[in-house]
Amino acid sequence: MNTIYTNAAPEAIGPYSQAIEVGEFLFTSGQIPVNPLTNEVVKGGIHEQTEQVMENLGNLLKENQKDFTHVVKTTCFLRDMADFPAFNEIYGKYFMDHKPARSTVAVLDLPKNVLVEVELIALKSK
Repeated sequence: MNTIYTNAAPEAIGPYSQAIEVGEFLFTSGQIPVNPLTNEVVKGGIHEQTEQVMENLGNLLKENQKDFTHVVKTTCFLRDMADFPAFNEIYGKYFMDHKPARSTVAVLDLPKNVLVEVELIALKSK
């Protein structure tokens, strides 16, 4: 088991790792729309926040020599299901031909009062 860390994704805000590699799998912690350079939540709505979340996840994948084509499952949390179409628009840009399994749920609240959080599981080889 290996702990994955990169400066290109936000620091963990609690007692957890950015990601863990176990055997052939990479498991990321949920990423929220925090800019790793400023450690602040990005300004804007669901489009901007989803973009930052996906960039953070992409940086964790890259740190482990993977990309979005290695992803087998995502779990997505939205504060408001009315944001689902806008979330899908941005999310879909990262999964053009490759469509991993996905769950999307609405939640009452998220850390730092953000609109979206996404975690993923990736496989080492495609």
